[in-house]
Amino acid sequence: MTRKRVVVTGQGTINPLGASVADTWDAMAAGVCAIGPLEIDDLERLSIRIGGQVRDYDPGDHFSRQQLALYDRFTQFALIAADEALDDAGLDLDSEQGLASGVVIGTAGGGLNTWDSSYRAVYADGKNRVHPFVVPKLMNNAAASHISMTYGLRGPSFSVSTACSSSNHAIGLAFSMIRDGMSTIMLTGGSESMLCFGGIKAWEGLRVMSCEACRPFSADRSGMVQGEGAAVFVLEEYMHARDRGATILAEICGFSMTSDAGDIVMPSTDGAARAMQGALDDAGLAADAIQYINAHGTGTAANDRTECRAIREVFGSNAKQVMLSSTKSMHGHLIGGTGAVEMLACTLALNRGIIAPTLGYQVPDPECDLDIVPNTARKADVTCTMSNAFAFGGLNAVLVLKAGS
Repeated sequence: MTRKRVVVTGQGTINPLGASVADTWDAMAAGVCAIGPLEIDDLERLSIRIGGQVRDYDPGDHFSRQQLALYDRFTQFALIAADEALDDAGLDLDSEQGLASGVVIGTAGGGLNTWDSSYRAVYADGKNRVHPFVVPKLMNNAAASHISMTYGLRGPSFSVSTACSSSNHAIGLAFSMIRDGMSTIMLTGGSESMLCFGGIKAWEGLRVMSCEACRPFSADRSGMVQGEGAAVFVLEEYMHARDRGATILAEICGFSMTSDAGDIVMPSTDGAARAMQGALDDAGLAADAIQYINAHGTGTAANDRTECRAIREVFGSNAKQVMLSSTKSMHGHLIGGTGAVEMLACTLALNRGIIAPTLGYQVPDPECDLDIVPNTARKADVTCTMSNAFAFGGLNAVLVLKAGS
């Protein structure tokens, strides 16, 4: 069977850096850091009080009261991003097109804000009832389901939950379904909102969070910082996109998934390397074709050093020539939504020739001696990029994108 080409024809987002793709691209190019003091209930009971929060956001500006009874914050973000993505793609799907269209959304926490507020109501406030829509509001597939219902997408629609790799798994599966002829159009990406008291308190227990800043690859790093938000992309079969005159933002040409089968939290060089090599093989590319890697780069010593070792293993003598950056230093770690927002750094590189920087780099780490594009964005001619995601549980997903044609 001949595999079909898969292109990106639309993208949308709301995240700490901006309420649109244009705002996010501008912030990445300017090296903006959107990590700051959190504004959440019971902040005084937390030791971690910073995050990449979506600020100045009023749900009522986007949704009715009836809709908000069903939409957790992560679903709201996904719907906003999906709307921009479809508008960007110039798609107005009719009922026939809807049969060949679907949605795959990655999320790790799903409706965590709904869980948190419902537990607070029952345990702290002593209420004996919660809202009748709590279950459909908190379920992890809520965002995917509401996108499918809003736009009449009646093809494959589901959610993916693989911790920090959720978005890359979702995008990769959507890509695979179009490539294999199961669908013509897929909306895909990820959404997350875990910046509530219960979410932060749980992560505090892992002792991997920084109370200062996210400084990937810098020897003085002190841990990861959480963020929230969503990004959604329109993936389309190439001939369908070409025939309707769509603008092609990028082509997804490679995808690979691996498992470490090792430790539940400690990453593996082998698993990461096999995922990167598998994505290159799937794309039919040699390592020296990649000019930019959007790193997983969480700002923890174990992750940063493991990823750099894996890159050196896969890229060999070319490892120090490829540009590498972690935009988590700008928007925080969106957990299940992070890969989707980070793919915007890849489309930025491919469409504007701008490499988003790794902020907070102060002290060289000899184990991370690669070109991490420190602190300031860089202009470069880029035709091929890679996006890495390596999750707790040893679940790895890597995408390869090239310039649209």
